[in-house]
Amino acid sequence: MPAMPEPRGVNAAILSPSPGRVLALIARGVAETRADLSRATGLARSTIAHRVDALISNGYLDEYEDGRSTGGRPSRRLRLRTRDRVAVGVALGATHHRVSLVDLGGGELAVREHEGDIADGPEVVLEQVARSTRDLLEEAAQPPSALRAIGVGVPGPVEFATGTPVDPPIMPGWHRYPIPRFFADRFGVAALVDNDVNVMALAERSRVLPGTSHLLFVKMGTGIGCGVIANGQLYRGAQGSAGDIGHTRVGTDDTPCRCGNTGCLEAIAGGAALARRLSTPDVPVASAREVVRLVTSGDREAVRTVREAGRTVGEVLSGLVNFFNPDAIVLGGVLSAVHHHLLAGVREAVYRRSHPLATRHLLIEPSRLRQDGAALGAAALAIDHVLSPEQVDRALGGPAA
Repeated sequence: MPAMPEPRGVNAAILSPSPGRVLALIARGVAETRADLSRATGLARSTIAHRVDALISNGYLDEYEDGRSTGGRPSRRLRLRTRDRVAVGVALGATHHRVSLVDLGGGELAVREHEGDIADGPEVVLEQVARSTRDLLEEAAQPPSALRAIGVGVPGPVEFATGTPVDPPIMPGWHRYPIPRFFADRFGVAALVDNDVNVMALAERSRVLPGTSHLLFVKMGTGIGCGVIANGQLYRGAQGSAGDIGHTRVGTDDTPCRCGNTGCLEAIAGGAALARRLSTPDVPVASAREVVRLVTSGDREAVRTVREAGRTVGEVLSGLVNFFNPDAIVLGGVLSAVHHHLLAGVREAVYRRSHPLATRHLLIEPSRLRQDGAALGAAALAIDHVLSPEQVDRALGGPAA
């Protein structure tokens, strides 16, 4: 297809793809040569050359010879430059934290995991994360200047626009704490902060199910939450609280919930609730991890309780399936370690209560990333920021650079 005439006049900057948008085409695999870019954008080859040369000189792209002979000049291909630019993904948990160093292609270079109580407060926890970040950069032989952004997943509600936790129930002292400023002061880079379930959904979609446009990621641990991917993008809702299914009322149950209401899904089927139900004076059960231990040891009551919890979660998900019509539902979190029993209950309820059209091709499966998901998803959040067209254009000095 011949190149389209280049746009002129006041709308030219809007219609003409900027360097950042040209980079996005390569990063997504839409184009891998200058000719591909010209066809995809309709821009003249001279303009594409200007855009590509700027991206190469600023370290965003590499250009290399294909090596496959076609009888003429060897073709030259473009690829994202990843070798000297890195990002960090941080997964903060209630009792342990994971920090992952990745290149801008998402390849994991090094990882640290350490115990730590989120209730120790932001200064203590984040200083430990900062030390781990420095250690990882040194381990991977990357200078501090190679770090481009940090992504953080936290186990509580987050106002994404400011990157601050908002009344997180299990994070005393974290309300409105400026996490982005903490990292900016120490590393001089942007930090993106989101709820841990959202970053898990990002990781699952980008690394395991890249062709999935509509996905629900359900985290079943101490509590229950859901990350929503709609049209291939993370959906946060108006205030960033989309997916908070743990506080959906279930049936007529009046079990008190930590949120102050009664009958919430989390209060009935969350890991903490199951632990209380299974605990006896002779065999105390204190956490979701201990519920998993009972199930894997073959305890019949624990197996029955987990399967019933799956049915209860499935009842709520069936409504979401009818309303949202996802391609896939992925279960993660601590309880997903016994996914055979959990998924049996979820599938039973979803297939019984949802419309046949909505479940015809519906995939319901456990997370394949398991404990790696939150840190890798947080890293994906950071990479998305670094490679966003707006950020790239800003780094190059303007949209028409």
